[in-house]
Amino acid sequence: MSADRPNVLIIVADDLGYNDVGFQGSKEIPTPHLDKLAASGIRCTNGYVSHSFCSPTRAGMLTGRYQHRFGHENNPGWKPESTTEGLRMDQITLPELMRKAGYSTGAVGKWHLGAHPQFHPMKRGFDEYFGALGGGHKYFPESGKVAAVEYSIPLDRNGKSEAQTKYLTEQFGDEAAAYVQRHAEDGKPWMLYLAFNAPHTPLEAPESWLAKLGHIEEGNRRTYAAMVCAMDAAIGQVMDKLEATKQRENTLVFFVSDNGGPHLAFRNLGNFTDNSPLQGAKGSLYEGGMRVPFLVSWPAKLKPGVYEQPVISLDFLPTAVTLAGGEVPKDRPIDGVDLMPYLSGEKSGAPHERLFWRTGGFKGTHAVRQGPWKFVQKAGGEPELYDLAVDVGEAKNLAKEKAEMVAQFTDAIAEWEKGTIAPTFESPNANRPVKKKKKAE
Repeated sequence: MSADRPNVLIIVADDLGYNDVGFQGSKEIPTPHLDKLAASGIRCTNGYVSHSFCSPTRAGMLTGRYQHRFGHENNPGWKPESTTEGLRMDQITLPELMRKAGYSTGAVGKWHLGAHPQFHPMKRGFDEYFGALGGGHKYFPESGKVAAVEYSIPLDRNGKSEAQTKYLTEQFGDEAAAYVQRHAEDGKPWMLYLAFNAPHTPLEAPESWLAKLGHIEEGNRRTYAAMVCAMDAAIGQVMDKLEATKQRENTLVFFVSDNGGPHLAFRNLGNFTDNSPLQGAKGSLYEGGMRVPFLVSWPAKLKPGVYEQPVISLDFLPTAVTLAGGEVPKDRPIDGVDLMPYLSGEKSGAPHERLFWRTGGFKGTHAVRQGPWKFVQKAGGEPELYDLAVDVGEAKNLAKEKAEMVAQFTDAIAEWEKGTIAPTFESPNANRPVKKKKKAE
């Protein structure tokens, strides 16, 4: 075992807008800790996740595989009795592989990969877990019933219910910092998966942060911004603990959002996130749906800078497992790529020939990224082709001018789909937070 194997920290934000952090250009929302993380590492300007909403992205991230290969194309419902709505048990996970390589493995935060006990994080490779098992949760312990049942259930610690004690983003920061402290001197490298539910709805923020954001006039936007600030502070708490325990230098940190910021006009919440200069939002296969803030930092080995080739969250697994001295599964296709040779400059060129997305199954919407080109085919719609090098906002459709390229992309999708299956469950409406009722029942 190599003595310099890094610790691995994966930080996931939930529904964060592309332009809603300082290192992406936001002048409205101060995120000093994330900006410091960006300055310490590599900002991937063409960084993607494998889906445009919550659970499928997580399923892809933790397996290194397009989740379409095993039917995880939708959000599971909160169904503790269902053995099918969750991350399929025949899928090998990143924490399982890291544990096999001799790592301690922990998870803090949102799970959203199945409510049945068989899907519990500790059954999927994590030694310990603290967080919210569903697709979201209320932020304040005293919040009323603001949403579907999973938003107000107790938190979970290692399979047992535990009460929420404070603003949830802060509690997750405390737990992650405590994990870093606990494992500072136990002689084993560790992997921590820190998945915030912030800044996903419900829109709830501490007054202390709201008071600092008076320059943002629109109420929902200000609350959302305060939630981002609280998450940034929690990330700062964890990074400070890494520094204090002399682990920062040899800890590989990934940071992404699970998808783009949502546009929730249909719920009278308006478009309180900012995905500019991208078109589209959460749920869309335009860039605003799955191109996200994407950071990789490992001070011991990676020089700070910018990386412009397309990369994807599927790459976390082969990158981390290879550095851990573990074995990437050979009995199944792994779609992620070990990014280290590319980020270190050892290898040139693109890590991926093409990246693929699909929502809605075989007859749904498809997208492909190859070099600067982005192809979108909506169900029943005309093909769309964009040159992202000059048109990142996907405004000028070049499909009619480049029929041969359209045919190539169409063929590539057909070939890719041979390795996928239909969705094995549907996303429930119950997973979406609803407005409070005005009168008591």
